[in-house]
Amino acid sequence: MAFYCYILRCADGSYYTGHTDDLDARFAAHQSGITKGYTSERLPVELMWSAEFPTRAEALASELQIKGWSRKKKEALIAEDWQKLKAASISPTSPSLSDALRLRSGRTEVEADEKIGSMNNEISPLPPVIVLVRPQLGENIGKAARAMLNFGLIEMRLVSPRDGWPNPDAGPAAAGADFILDKAQVYETLADAVADCAHVYATTVRKGGGTKPVVTPEEAAQEIHAAQGRCAYVFGPERSGLETEDVALARKILTVPINPEFGSLNLAQAVILCAYEWSKQANLAQPTVTELGEPAPQEELEGMILQLNTLLEKVGYFFPPDRAPATKLTLRNLLTKPGWNHLEVRTLRGVLSHLNRPRER
Repeated sequence: MAFYCYILRCADGSYYTGHTDDLDARFAAHQSGITKGYTSERLPVELMWSAEFPTRAEALASELQIKGWSRKKKEALIAEDWQKLKAASISPTSPSLSDALRLRSGRTEVEADEKIGSMNNEISPLPPVIVLVRPQLGENIGKAARAMLNFGLIEMRLVSPRDGWPNPDAGPAAAGADFILDKAQVYETLADAVADCAHVYATTVRKGGGTKPVVTPEEAAQEIHAAQGRCAYVFGPERSGLETEDVALARKILTVPINPEFGSLNLAQAVILCAYEWSKQANLAQPTVTELGEPAPQEELEGMILQLNTLLEKVGYFFPPDRAPATKLTLRNLLTKPGWNHLEVRTLRGVLSHLNRPRER
Protein backbone atom coordinates (compact mmCIF):
# COMPACT_ATOMS: atom_id res chain seq x y z
CA MET A 1 0.00 0.00 0.00
CA ALA A 2 1.33 3.44 -0.92
CA PHE A 3 1.05 6.69 1.02
CA TYR A 4 1.37 10.22 -0.32
CA CYS A 5 2.40 13.67 0.82
CA TYR A 6 0.91 16.47 -1.27
CA ILE A 7 0.74 20.25 -1.67
CA LEU A 8 -2.38 22.11 -2.81
CA ARG A 9 -2.60 25.71 -3.94
CA CYS A 10 -5.77 27.39 -2.68
CA ALA A 11 -7.85 30.06 -4.38
CA ASP A 12 -6.24 32.78 -2.25
CA GLY A 13 -2.75 31.69 -3.37
CA SER A 14 -1.80 30.01 -0.09
CA TYR A 15 -0.47 26.46 0.10
CA TYR A 16 -1.85 23.50 2.03
CA THR A 17 0.19 20.37 2.80
CA GLY A 18 -1.27 17.00 3.81
CA HIS A 19 -0.82 13.25 3.56
CA THR A 20 -3.13 10.39 2.58
CA ASP A 21 -3.33 6.79 1.42
CA ASP A 22 -5.64 7.67 -1.52
CA LEU A 23 -4.49 10.78 -3.34
CA ASP A 24 -7.35 10.95 -5.86
CA ALA A 25 -10.05 10.55 -3.20
CA ARG A 26 -8.42 13.05 -0.85
CA PHE A 27 -8.05 15.66 -3.61
CA ALA A 28 -11.70 15.17 -4.60
CA ALA A 29 -12.73 15.61 -0.95
CA HIS A 30 -10.76 18.86 -0.73
CA GLN A 31 -12.15 20.16 -4.03
CA SER A 32 -15.76 19.38 -3.09
CA GLY A 33 -15.45 21.00 0.33
CA ILE A 34 -16.30 17.74 2.13
CA THR A 35 -12.99 17.97 4.01
CA LYS A 36 -13.81 20.80 6.38
CA GLY A 37 -11.06 23.12 7.51
CA TYR A 38 -8.46 25.28 5.79
CA THR A 39 -9.13 24.32 2.17
CA SER A 40 -12.94 24.29 2.37
CA GLU A 41 -12.83 28.06 2.91
CA ARG A 42 -10.42 28.66 0.01
CA LEU A 43 -11.90 26.76 -2.94
CA PRO A 44 -11.11 25.83 -5.63
CA VAL A 45 -7.78 24.12 -4.96
CA GLU A 46 -5.12 22.82 -7.34
CA LEU A 47 -2.80 19.86 -6.80
CA MET A 48 0.72 21.24 -7.24
CA TRP A 49 2.97 18.44 -6.01
CA SER A 50 2.89 14.95 -4.53
CA ALA A 51 5.38 12.25 -3.55
CA GLU A 52 4.83 8.57 -2.80
CA PHE A 53 6.13 6.85 0.34
CA PRO A 54 6.07 3.20 1.44
CA THR A 55 4.76 3.92 4.95
CA ARG A 56 2.35 6.38 6.58
CA ALA A 57 5.06 7.41 9.04
CA GLU A 58 7.26 8.65 6.19
CA ALA A 59 4.41 10.50 4.50
CA LEU A 60 3.43 12.16 7.79
CA ALA A 61 7.03 13.14 8.53
CA SER A 62 7.29 14.69 5.07
CA GLU A 63 4.05 16.62 5.66
CA LEU A 64 5.27 17.98 8.99
CA GLN A 65 8.59 19.00 7.48
CA ILE A 66 7.11 20.81 4.49
CA LYS A 67 4.47 22.57 6.60
CA GLY A 68 7.26 24.44 8.34
CA TRP A 69 8.86 25.64 5.12
CA SER A 70 8.60 29.14 3.76
CA ARG A 71 6.57 29.86 0.64
CA LYS A 72 9.83 30.20 -1.27
CA LYS A 73 10.95 26.71 -0.27
CA LYS A 74 7.60 25.17 -1.17
CA GLU A 75 7.62 26.78 -4.60
CA ALA A 76 11.16 25.57 -5.23
CA LEU A 77 10.02 22.06 -4.35
CA ILE A 78 6.97 22.32 -6.62
CA ALA A 79 9.17 23.52 -9.49
CA GLU A 80 11.78 20.82 -8.69
CA ASP A 81 14.37 23.60 -8.74
CA TRP A 82 17.08 21.96 -6.66
CA GLN A 83 19.38 24.98 -6.83
CA LYS A 84 16.74 27.19 -5.24
CA LEU A 85 15.97 24.44 -2.77
CA LYS A 86 19.65 24.36 -1.84
CA ALA A 87 19.75 28.13 -1.51
CA ALA A 88 16.76 27.93 0.81
CA SER A 89 18.81 25.77 3.20
CA ILE A 90 17.24 22.42 2.29
CA SER A 91 19.74 19.59 2.25
CA PRO A 92 20.85 19.22 -1.41
CA THR A 93 22.84 16.03 -0.97
CA SER A 94 20.19 13.87 -2.65
CA PRO A 95 19.27 14.19 -6.33
CA SER A 96 15.57 13.62 -5.67
CA LEU A 97 13.02 14.60 -3.07
CA SER A 98 12.31 11.00 -2.13
CA ASP A 99 15.95 10.66 -1.08
CA ALA A 100 15.89 13.96 0.78
CA LEU A 101 12.81 13.03 2.77
CA ARG A 102 13.33 9.29 3.11
CA LEU A 103 12.74 7.75 6.55
CA ARG A 104 13.70 4.17 7.09
CA SER A 105 14.94 1.68 9.67
CA GLY A 106 18.70 1.44 9.82
CA ARG A 107 19.41 5.02 8.74
CA THR A 108 22.89 6.40 9.26
CA GLU A 109 23.60 8.87 12.03
CA VAL A 110 23.97 11.67 9.48
CA GLU A 111 20.63 10.86 7.86
CA ALA A 112 18.85 10.82 11.20
CA ASP A 113 20.47 14.10 12.21
CA GLU A 114 19.36 15.76 8.98
CA LYS A 115 15.80 14.47 9.30
CA ILE A 116 15.08 15.34 12.92
CA GLY A 117 17.10 18.54 12.74
CA SER A 118 15.34 19.87 9.66
CA MET A 119 11.89 18.93 10.95
CA ASN A 120 12.41 20.53 14.35
CA ASN A 121 14.08 23.64 12.99
CA GLU A 122 11.50 24.34 10.33
CA ILE A 123 8.13 23.41 11.86
CA SER A 124 6.58 26.54 13.33
CA PRO A 125 5.48 26.55 16.02
CA LEU A 126 7.67 23.70 17.20
CA PRO A 127 5.81 20.58 18.36
CA PRO A 128 6.17 19.81 22.07
CA VAL A 129 8.92 17.52 23.31
CA ILE A 130 8.07 14.20 24.96
CA VAL A 131 10.26 13.57 28.02
CA LEU A 132 10.29 10.11 29.62
CA VAL A 133 11.78 10.15 33.10
CA ARG A 134 13.52 6.95 34.23
CA PRO A 135 11.51 4.69 31.88
CA GLN A 136 11.80 1.05 32.87
CA LEU A 137 11.01 -1.07 29.80
CA GLY A 138 12.40 -0.66 26.30
CA GLU A 139 9.12 -1.96 24.90
CA ASN A 140 7.23 0.91 26.53
CA ILE A 141 9.68 3.44 25.11
CA GLY A 142 9.07 2.02 21.64
CA LYS A 143 5.31 2.13 22.09
CA ALA A 144 5.56 5.73 23.25
CA ALA A 145 7.49 6.60 20.06
CA ARG A 146 4.77 4.95 18.00
CA ALA A 147 2.09 6.92 19.85
CA MET A 148 4.04 10.13 19.24
CA LEU A 149 4.34 9.68 15.50
CA ASN A 150 0.68 8.69 15.19
CA PHE A 151 -0.14 12.29 16.08
CA GLY A 152 2.79 14.20 14.63
CA LEU A 153 5.22 14.46 17.56
CA ILE A 154 8.81 13.61 16.69
CA GLU A 155 11.22 14.61 19.48
CA MET A 156 11.80 12.26 22.42
CA ARG A 157 14.09 12.86 25.39
CA LEU A 158 15.01 10.17 27.92
CA VAL A 159 16.12 10.78 31.50
CA SER A 160 18.24 7.97 32.99
CA PRO A 161 16.44 4.98 31.40
CA ARG A 162 16.68 2.03 33.78
CA ASP A 163 18.17 -0.43 31.29
CA GLY A 164 20.38 2.07 29.50
CA TRP A 165 20.12 3.27 25.93
CA PRO A 166 19.77 2.15 23.20
CA ASN A 167 17.48 -0.69 24.20
CA PRO A 168 16.92 -3.60 21.76
CA ASP A 169 13.32 -4.05 22.91
CA ALA A 170 12.31 -0.54 21.83
CA GLY A 171 12.66 -0.89 18.06
CA PRO A 172 10.10 -3.66 17.38
CA ALA A 173 7.53 -1.94 19.61
CA ALA A 174 7.96 1.34 17.71
CA ALA A 175 6.41 -0.31 14.61
CA GLY A 176 8.04 2.02 12.08
CA ALA A 177 8.62 5.05 14.30
CA ASP A 178 12.20 3.94 14.88
CA PHE A 179 13.72 7.18 13.56
CA ILE A 180 12.39 8.85 16.72
CA LEU A 181 14.31 6.30 18.77
CA ASP A 182 17.42 6.78 16.61
CA LYS A 183 17.67 10.40 17.68
CA ALA A 184 16.23 10.23 21.19
CA GLN A 185 18.46 12.32 23.45
CA VAL A 186 19.53 10.93 26.83
CA TYR A 187 20.02 13.11 29.93
CA GLU A 188 21.10 12.39 33.48
CA THR A 189 18.55 14.69 35.08
CA LEU A 190 15.14 16.09 34.23
CA ALA A 191 16.47 19.59 34.80
CA ASP A 192 18.95 19.06 31.95
CA ALA A 193 16.27 17.56 29.69
CA VAL A 194 13.94 20.57 29.96
CA ALA A 195 16.56 23.30 30.27
CA ASP A 196 15.56 24.84 26.92
CA CYS A 197 11.79 24.56 27.52
CA ALA A 198 9.73 27.53 28.64
CA HIS A 199 6.57 25.52 29.31
CA VAL A 200 6.83 22.20 31.14
CA TYR A 201 3.79 20.02 31.94
CA ALA A 202 4.23 17.25 34.52
CA THR A 203 1.79 14.41 33.88
CA THR A 204 0.47 12.75 37.02
CA VAL A 205 -2.77 11.41 38.48
CA ARG A 206 -1.89 13.08 41.76
CA LYS A 207 -3.25 16.60 41.95
CA GLY A 208 -1.33 17.62 45.04
CA GLY A 209 1.03 20.10 43.46
CA GLY A 210 1.05 22.94 45.97
CA THR A 211 0.37 26.17 44.14
CA LYS A 212 0.89 24.79 40.64
CA PRO A 213 -2.08 25.09 38.24
CA VAL A 214 -3.71 21.83 37.17
CA VAL A 215 -4.81 21.42 33.53
CA THR A 216 -6.33 18.70 31.37
CA PRO A 217 -4.65 17.40 28.18
CA GLU A 218 -7.04 19.52 26.11
CA GLU A 219 -6.25 22.70 28.05
CA ALA A 220 -2.52 22.00 27.87
CA ALA A 221 -2.71 21.49 24.09
CA GLN A 222 -4.49 24.80 23.61
CA GLU A 223 -1.83 26.58 25.67
CA ILE A 224 1.01 24.90 23.78
CA HIS A 225 -0.33 25.96 20.38
CA ALA A 226 -0.48 29.56 21.59
CA ALA A 227 2.81 29.49 23.51
CA GLN A 228 6.12 31.14 22.70
CA GLY A 229 9.18 28.94 23.26
CA ARG A 230 9.67 25.19 23.56
CA CYS A 231 7.12 23.10 25.42
CA ALA A 232 7.49 19.67 27.03
CA TYR A 233 5.24 16.91 28.30
CA VAL A 234 6.98 15.02 31.12
CA PHE A 235 6.06 11.42 31.96
CA GLY A 236 7.28 9.41 34.94
CA PRO A 237 8.38 5.77 35.39
CA GLU A 238 5.80 3.08 34.67
CA ARG A 239 5.67 1.78 38.23
CA SER A 240 5.54 4.93 40.34
CA GLY A 241 5.14 8.00 38.12
CA LEU A 242 6.92 11.28 38.68
CA GLU A 243 8.49 12.05 42.04
CA THR A 244 7.72 15.25 43.93
CA GLU A 245 11.12 16.62 42.91
CA ASP A 246 10.29 16.03 39.25
CA VAL A 247 6.93 17.77 39.50
CA ALA A 248 8.63 20.72 41.18
CA LEU A 249 10.45 21.48 37.90
CA ALA A 250 7.21 21.83 35.94
CA ARG A 251 5.21 24.99 35.36
CA LYS A 252 1.88 23.13 35.47
CA ILE A 253 0.46 19.73 36.39
CA LEU A 254 -1.38 17.81 33.69
CA THR A 255 -3.89 15.20 34.76
CA VAL A 256 -7.00 13.45 33.46
CA PRO A 257 -10.24 12.39 35.16
CA ILE A 258 -9.66 8.74 35.98
CA ASN A 259 -11.14 5.92 38.05
CA PRO A 260 -9.96 6.66 41.62
CA GLU A 261 -9.91 2.94 42.32
CA PHE A 262 -7.42 2.32 39.50
CA GLY A 263 -5.40 5.40 38.64
CA SER A 264 -2.71 3.73 36.54
CA LEU A 265 -2.13 4.44 32.85
CA ASN A 266 0.30 2.60 30.59
CA LEU A 267 3.12 4.93 29.51
CA ALA A 268 2.15 4.84 25.83
CA GLN A 269 -1.51 5.43 26.73
CA ALA A 270 -0.57 8.53 28.68
CA VAL A 271 1.57 9.79 25.78
CA ILE A 272 -1.18 9.20 23.23
CA LEU A 273 -3.75 11.10 25.32
CA CYS A 274 -1.57 14.21 25.25
CA ALA A 275 -0.41 13.75 21.65
CA TYR A 276 -3.98 13.35 20.39
CA GLU A 277 -5.18 16.54 22.06
CA TRP A 278 -2.22 18.44 20.61
CA SER A 279 -2.87 17.01 17.12
CA LYS A 280 -6.47 18.25 17.02
CA GLN A 281 -5.14 21.73 16.22
CA ALA A 282 -2.22 20.57 14.06
CA ASN A 283 -4.14 20.07 10.78
CA LEU A 284 -3.21 16.40 10.40
CA ALA A 285 -4.92 14.38 7.68
CA GLN A 286 -8.52 13.45 8.35
CA PRO A 287 -10.36 10.32 7.16
CA THR A 288 -12.15 10.70 3.84
CA VAL A 289 -15.81 11.54 4.37
CA THR A 290 -18.24 9.34 2.44
CA GLU A 291 -21.23 11.13 0.96
CA LEU A 292 -24.37 9.39 2.26
CA GLY A 293 -26.77 10.97 -0.19
CA GLU A 294 -29.62 13.36 0.41
CA PRO A 295 -32.72 12.07 2.25
CA ALA A 296 -35.48 10.78 -0.03
CA PRO A 297 -38.45 13.14 -0.52
CA GLN A 298 -41.53 12.54 1.60
CA GLU A 299 -43.47 11.27 -1.41
CA GLU A 300 -41.11 8.30 -1.76
CA LEU A 301 -41.33 7.50 1.95
CA GLU A 302 -45.12 7.60 1.82
CA GLY A 303 -45.08 5.15 -1.07
CA MET A 304 -42.86 2.76 0.88
CA ILE A 305 -45.03 3.00 4.01
CA LEU A 306 -48.21 2.39 2.00
CA GLN A 307 -46.62 -0.60 0.30
CA LEU A 308 -45.58 -2.10 3.65
CA ASN A 309 -49.00 -1.50 5.24
CA THR A 310 -50.75 -3.12 2.25
CA LEU A 311 -48.50 -6.17 2.48
CA LEU A 312 -49.05 -6.48 6.25
CA GLU A 313 -52.82 -6.14 5.90
CA LYS A 314 -52.76 -8.91 3.30
CA VAL A 315 -51.16 -11.35 5.74
CA GLY A 316 -53.35 -10.31 8.68
CA TYR A 317 -50.65 -8.55 10.67
CA PHE A 318 -52.88 -5.77 12.04
CA PHE A 319 -54.78 -7.73 14.68
CA PRO A 320 -56.88 -6.97 16.60
CA PRO A 321 -58.35 -4.37 14.21
CA ASP A 322 -58.82 -1.72 16.91
CA ARG A 323 -55.03 -1.68 17.44
CA ALA A 324 -54.28 -1.16 13.74
CA PRO A 325 -54.02 2.69 13.85
CA ALA A 326 -51.56 2.62 16.78
CA THR A 327 -49.48 -0.12 15.15
CA LYS A 328 -49.34 1.76 11.84
CA LEU A 329 -48.24 4.93 13.68
CA THR A 330 -45.44 3.03 15.39
CA LEU A 331 -44.28 1.63 12.02
CA ARG A 332 -44.42 5.12 10.49
CA ASN A 333 -42.25 6.56 13.29
CA LEU A 334 -39.79 3.69 12.87
CA LEU A 335 -39.51 4.14 9.10
CA THR A 336 -39.15 7.93 9.16
CA LYS A 337 -36.29 8.00 11.71
CA PRO A 338 -33.29 6.78 9.65
CA GLY A 339 -33.30 9.47 6.94
CA TRP A 340 -33.40 7.00 4.03
CA ASN A 341 -31.92 8.22 0.75
CA HIS A 342 -33.48 7.56 -2.65
CA LEU A 343 -31.50 4.37 -3.32
CA GLU A 344 -32.28 2.93 0.10
CA VAL A 345 -36.02 3.50 -0.34
CA ARG A 346 -35.95 1.85 -3.76
CA THR A 347 -34.03 -1.11 -2.36
CA LEU A 348 -36.44 -1.67 0.51
CA ARG A 349 -39.46 -1.36 -1.80
CA GLY A 350 -37.86 -3.97 -4.04
CA VAL A 351 -37.59 -6.29 -1.05
CA LEU A 352 -41.25 -5.75 -0.19
CA SER A 353 -42.29 -6.40 -3.79
CA HIS A 354 -40.34 -9.64 -3.82
CA LEU A 355 -41.95 -10.78 -0.56
CA ASN A 356 -45.37 -10.08 -2.03
CA ARG A 357 -44.86 -12.39 -4.99
CA PRO A 358 -46.55 -15.81 -4.94
CA ARG A 359 -44.12 -18.47 -3.80
CA GLU A 360 -43.05 -21.02 -6.36
CA ARG A 361 -43.73 -24.58 -5.29
